[in-house]
Parts: sequence; C-alpha cells; structure tokens
Amino acid sequence: MSDPIHTDTAPAPVGAYPHARRVGDLLFLSGVGPRTPGSNEIPGNVYDASGKVVAYDIEAQCRQVFANVRAVLEASGARWKDLVDVTVFLTDMTRDFPAYNRVYAEHFQDPPTAPCRTTLGITALPTPIAIELKCIAALPATCHPM
Repeated sequence: MSDPIHTDTAPAPVGAYPHARRVGDLLFLSGVGPRTPGSNEIPGNVYDASGKVVAYDIEAQCRQVFANVRAVLEASGARWKDLVDVTVFLTDMTRDFPAYNRVYAEHFQDPPTAPCRTTLGITALPTPIAIELKCIAALPATCHPM
C-alpha cells in the first residue's frame, strides 16, 4: 500500500500523478521541475514574440527546482537530509552541468552525507525547462503518512 502526497507549496504536476508517494519508510518524488508555485513561470526563461524560449538561466532554474523538491519533502514530513538518491535530467549537459554542479554543491555541502546522484543528458522535457529532478528519500521514523 502507498500513500499519495499532494501539496500547494510546490507547482502542480503537469500530468495525472501525485507530487510524491510514500511506500513504507521510503518517499518517491515524481519528477520535479523549476516552475514557480502558483504562477507556473519558469525562472530565467526568455521568450521571443512567438513564445519560443530563446535563452534561459540554468542557475535560476536549479535554485527553483531545489526549492520545489524541498517543498514536496516538507509536505511529506521529510527533510532535505532524508534524500538518499537524486536523478538529474539536463537538456544541455555540456552547457549546464558546471553551473548545475556548483548549485548542487551549495545544497549538499558534505559529499559523504550527500545522496547518491545520477545525471543524465536528455533531448527534451515536457515543458520548456532545462532541468528536472527525480528523488527518493528515507523517511524519519517519526514521520507518518499524510
């Protein structure tokens, strides 16, 4: 049995799925992007007159995606330090990995206690974003389903 998690403190999912699902003491987050909660704006995106993305700020998107992951964790009763695995999807690995890696290091300052991480270069995401995270957390013993 699993418990779905939904929260208004993170952007709404772009499809028919929960923000996260608790299974026992594990929390599985759905893919989390950098959309701003409430407005769905994407920080750092610059659009032309036709609405096509012509530039973006990967650091702004990284900071927002981390804030969104934190919001889902907190809504689930978990903490940042409970993350055990992070899968990162970047649409431009060559351009964006160095900046992403710097921001990641700001959020996980102690490598021995940081979650495991896999970073993948992909061709596209379902919305005009440059980064998405897929996370797993080990919930504290005092955490109960929502």
